[in-house]
Amino acid sequence: GLSYVLEYIKSKGEYDEEVVQDRIRIFIEKKAQLTLTGTEMDYVEDKLSSEFVFSNPNIKRISGCGESFNM
Repeated sequence: GLSYVLEYIKSKGEYDEEVVQDRIRIFIEKKAQLTLTGTEMDYVEDKLSSEFVFSNPNIKRISGCGESFNM
């Protein structure tokens, strides 16, 4: 299955797409761009965790542990 991976990088890759919102820059690898179309990302904090949450309308099935998905 597929999964989301966030990494800090120093420069944009040759084929990366840059998305800027609220002064935050995100670079998306070319091979991931089609699977992320329409995806919304949010940062959520509660008493037990702080995490990025992805809402991807293209997902057809999520693994039992919630770590990977299929389209």
